Amino acid sequence: MATMASKRCYYEVLTVTKTASDDEIKKAYKKLALANHPDRNPGDQSAVDRFKEAAEAFEVLSDADKRARYDRHGHEGVSGRGHAGGGFQDVGDIFDMFGDLFEGFGFGGGRRRGGAGGRRATQGDSLKTELTIDLLEAAKGCTQPVEIKRRELCGTCSGSGAKPGSSAATCDYCKGHGQVVQSQGFFRVQTTCPACRGEGKIVRDKCGDCGGSGRNSEKVKLEVRVPPGLDNGMQLCLRGEGEPGLNGGPRGDLYVEIHVKEHHLFERDEQNLICHVPITYSQAVLGAEVEVPTLDGKQMQDIPPGTQSGEVFRIRGGGMPDPRGGRTGDLLVEVHIEVPKKVSDEQREVLLKLAEIEKANVSHHRSTFFDKLKDWFTGETSN
Repeated sequence: MATMASKRCYYEVLTVTKTASDDEIKKAYKKLALANHPDRNPGDQSAVDRFKEAAEAFEVLSDADKRARYDRHGHEGVSGRGHAGGGFQDVGDIFDMFGDLFEGFGFGGGRRRGGAGGRRATQGDSLKTELTIDLLEAAKGCTQPVEIKRRELCGTCSGSGAKPGSSAATCDYCKGHGQVVQSQGFFRVQTTCPACRGEGKIVRDKCGDCGGSGRNSEKVKLEVRVPPGLDNGMQLCLRGEGEPGLNGGPRGDLYVEIHVKEHHLFERDEQNLICHVPITYSQAVLGAEVEVPTLDGKQMQDIPPGTQSGEVFRIRGGGMPDPRGGRTGDLLVEVHIEVPKKVSDEQREVLLKLAEIEKANVSHHRSTFFDKLKDWFTGETSN
């Protein structure tokens, strides 16, 4: 909240002179308010701040008594008197006070209180759920069902909370305004009514089906379209699939957190995929064509002679799509020379000849327990 010293001049806020007429002040405020209206600037906090600042200035300058005090004493002259002293904290209060100025412009802002009550239309709560898919579904995109629990408007009372044939009564504590004003010396503080919680009405004869809450919990099945390339932990937003709003307000949203199961062949590194492929010593030395897995099936990969263990071969475009529309990642094939734990006698002979050519010092063949047992009975001696 701005301090008195940091507040801008109200005439400067509305871009009018100190001699401006009431019509000029109203016209200037309307222009500013429409330009910075929250419905026209979703998610823009600076626009909301300008919207509140303009309303604060208009509340003072559109009132002859407040304007006279402001002209004589500045911000101190209207401090603590209604909204203008501390500024509007809730844009809903602005709609309640000046909402008729916005009617007919195709977006929210008309008075949101119904009849004698102070019941304001509010957006419903957003919900969150989780969805687990496999890597191939994440790569290609898919449509999956989810089941959630959400509160729906009670079919018996249509969300009013009142027993059929009855209706909510005006709150006696706030007289249906939904707000109460408390005086603390020179200051007046407006707060939400504690009796009706800002609704302006109280249900005394409650609906038997929902207990007066106006809602019942239900299981709902929805289809979630997962676009290609989503990674573990990313979220999808299903607009309007949350809980219904109060007093005709819009539904909230449903956020779906995606979990991608680990794959037995591929590791993911952002948009790239990594696959570890074993090759033999002879393939690494002499070169070969080996079969490697891809998201689209098998593919032959050329292994040039002299390939080293741990060397990486890149298959362009063989990775994951970018969910933001960027370039598809690559498949990185990392080869590892596989050393067998057991070899046949023929393989051993060939390897011994190779070792002699390389003048490499290798271990001699060691007799197994069964070889030694056979030698024991035949009287022969093994190394």
